Amino acid sequence: MALTALQVKNAKPGDKLGDGGGLRLDVDRSGNKSWVFRYTSPTTGRERFMGLGPLRDVSLAQARDAAADARALTREHKDPIEERRQERTAAKVEASRAITFKAYAEAFIAGREAGWKNPRHRQAWRNSMRDYAYPHIGHLPIADVDTAAVLKVLRPIWGTKTETASRVRGRIEAILSAAKVEGLRAGDNPALWRGHIAEVLPGKRSVQAVEHHAALPYGEMPAFWKSLAKDTSDAARMLRWIILTACRYGEAVGTQPGEVKSDLWRIPARRMKGGKEHTVPLTPLALEQLPFRPVSDVALSTAIKRHTDSPATTHGMRSTFRDYCGDCTDFPRELAEMALAHVVGSEVEAAYRRGDALEKRRKLMAAWAKYCSQGH
Repeated sequence: MALTALQVKNAKPGDKLGDGGGLRLDVDRSGNKSWVFRYTSPTTGRERFMGLGPLRDVSLAQARDAAADARALTREHKDPIEERRQERTAAKVEASRAITFKAYAEAFIAGREAGWKNPRHRQAWRNSMRDYAYPHIGHLPIADVDTAAVLKVLRPIWGTKTETASRVRGRIEAILSAAKVEGLRAGDNPALWRGHIAEVLPGKRSVQAVEHHAALPYGEMPAFWKSLAKDTSDAARMLRWIILTACRYGEAVGTQPGEVKSDLWRIPARRMKGGKEHTVPLTPLALEQLPFRPVSDVALSTAIKRHTDSPATTHGMRSTFRDYCGDCTDFPRELAEMALAHVVGSEVEAAYRRGDALEKRRKLMAAWAKYCSQGH
């Protein structure tokens, strides 16, 4: 029998008054009245109770309309509660389109970094997102980051900075996973490795095996340096010079006494890959390596093998330096590129030349030397 307005008004604590068709008015011990729709789920066959809202917000007529809509769903073999949950998730995802990947990632890192005791780890998260993820997907709504977007981040660095790229992928996966937990995303995680990205990109080991200039992971540099520092050979001395100046083999092998004045090494344009003179600020530790007798690249490779079991090359030490700059420091990306004598764009380069780029690079190389020789 259908309820009347008077019955609804006079309902007392503990009452459960049926209106027919599964609609019911429940009154709790405190006298609070709310509408409930009772039904059998067409998908599970189990009895379920769907809240339709309190009487103060939902009238008898509105409750009947809501119950009618729910019954219509069951006739379509849909579970009303699950349908409502999906609608709410979709609405939340739609609202999340105002939140960009960068904004969410920054909030995610800020919320998690208190638990990261190692400050280098905190810096690595921020810098890897800044240098590799944000330029490609930072502007995208967090809900819209898909597999194509993730691959846009990874592909340019997967073959040359495989270890870094792998860490970037893992961090993007964690960020997107958290966004899903908060209802800002739906569906599978597009940064997942197993069964997903692994089907598109080769594994780290296979990539590293064919790299032309295998790089020593920067985390291994302090231990490598500790061993290398005890080596008194010219190869070891020249290798330490190359590491501390982040130069190329061809730039180091032709080093002349007249090129080093005070704490600056001016490499002439004829020996530079880019054809421009390059100035390197020298740390006291770098100056200690002078003079050295130039040796072949083969001799340097042999020296590397004496002090580490990791696959690494002389030229790869430049990548080690670059990865350290990006993951462990807050020096601008352009400054690290200039330290490597890479072209960074005329406007940026001009701006740095007008400013104090040399002094900034001096601080960068000092930080690198301190990192390499820590504990020695």
